[in-house]
Amino acid sequence: MSKTQLPVHAIPNASRDVIGGWIGDKLKVKVQTAPEDGKANKALCRFLAKSLGIPKSAVQIHSGNKSRNKVFAIKGLTKEKLTEKLNSLLRQ
Repeated sequence: MSKTQLPVHAIPNASRDVIGGWIGDKLKVKVQTAPEDGKANKALCRFLAKSLGIPKSAVQIHSGNKSRNKVFAIKGLTKEKLTEKLNSLLRQ
């Protein structure tokens, strides 16, 4: 099964969970959860999975656990399909 890397600029403690658009090659993602004890990372994984319509187990943090700049490994989607889904979400 393929894994695609998704660079993300995470913003915790936001007013709502939202995909905010692209900042260069990084996807800006806001989550309401505070960045304590890995809770914001878990919220990011859940929110990305829900937004992309894939299982939670298909989204994992590849690097950047304690940074706002993270790289997620997305299982089961090609880079093209992932980009297509994200751009579709951003148009809504």
